[in-house]
Amino acid sequence: MKRIAMLACFALAAVMFSHPAAWATSKKQMEANKKTVMAFYDAVLNKKDYDLAVKYVGKAGYKQHNPTAKDGVEGMRGFINFLKDKFPNNHSEIKQIFADGNYVIVHVHAVREPGTRGNAIIDIFRLDDQGKVVEHWDAVQPIPETSQNNNTMF
Repeated sequence: MKRIAMLACFALAAVMFSHPAAWATSKKQMEANKKTVMAFYDAVLNKKDYDLAVKYVGKAGYKQHNPTAKDGVEGMRGFINFLKDKFPNNHSEIKQIFADGNYVIVHVHAVREPGTRGNAIIDIFRLDDQGKVVEHWDAVQPIPETSQNNNTMF
């Protein structure tokens, strides 16, 4: 019995140390992280305001995992300018938001042109210990005209 308890403690420690953000971040901090991501998302995608968006980025910079986007705040500036130029009416609505440690996940309905179906997007953000955005991943799925079921994508 003592050996099983010891193994369980080692397993728990392995999980905690392999993903320290999940146990080190308080519920209060995770709620603050969600608010930061919502404000950052709105600044970039809806307001298309670089000066506002960059206030939510950490000192370490902004690491981008989308292969079509450049790294850093200058890459973010380029994306904002692209939206202003090509899709000035772009609007993204966060439908669901989740936090796990320093990671925040948003499920979004993004419409680049009014009257179109748009895309269902999952964005993942990592925040630093000061609650600033430092990393981004995404997965984009076009919303089809018809569905094989009666469920929505949101």
